[in-house]
Amino acid sequence: MNIKCLIIDDEPLAIQLIEDYISKTYFLELGCSTTNPIEGLRKVEEEKFDLIFLDIQMPELNGIDFLKILNNKANVILTTAYSDFALESYDYGVIDYLLKPISYERFYKSILKAREKFSQIFFQEDSNIENNFFFVKCDGKRIKVHFSDILYIEGLRDYVNVKTLTDELIILENLKDLEKVVPHHFMRIHKSYIVNLQRITSVVGNKIFIENQAINIGETYKNSFQNWLKSQ
Repeated sequence: MNIKCLIIDDEPLAIQLIEDYISKTYFLELGCSTTNPIEGLRKVEEEKFDLIFLDIQMPELNGIDFLKILNNKANVILTTAYSDFALESYDYGVIDYLLKPISYERFYKSILKAREKFSQIFFQEDSNIENNFFFVKCDGKRIKVHFSDILYIEGLRDYVNVKTLTDELIILENLKDLEKVVPHHFMRIHKSYIVNLQRITSVVGNKIFIENQAINIGETYKNSFQNWLKSQ
């Protein structure tokens, strides 16, 4: 699941640069680009974009007025040659303010801020361990997941695959952070796996089985798993 981007800038060369940077960044995806802010508004109404790169000084509709109309419907990084609007822009919840010319290093730091905002695990007052569920953001929706329905969680670089009884949810998270929030009947048994101990159907040698899925027990995690097994 990549972060889908929209570029709005009246300068074609500026668009080409951001398009190039997006193509170099594995977790970004170019959805659309336009030199017309009015067209950009139409695109936002018609399509779901995770992140907008928005110029400020544009004919017909400037970036600040665009933000006012947008009304926090999307996450925005401003790209502009002018620093005058920096303070005002943060009143509209922009993630970052990039001054042209934009280096890839500065661009990358900015999108890392955006990615942090896209953390896709949501714990709220009514969604916590005591209530046995949490919410994940997947395909633009918040999906309720019961801990008891989870079979295992597999780490996939910067993403995790939450395997449940009925579905697989690929979300932008990491195992280290998830390990801190799952209930006590979950255990990390491999650098790439956290398993629901209540869902283990058998243990054969150095492998556990959950339904038909075999998962190796990592050397680092072997002792803690064996201690748990002996206590059962």
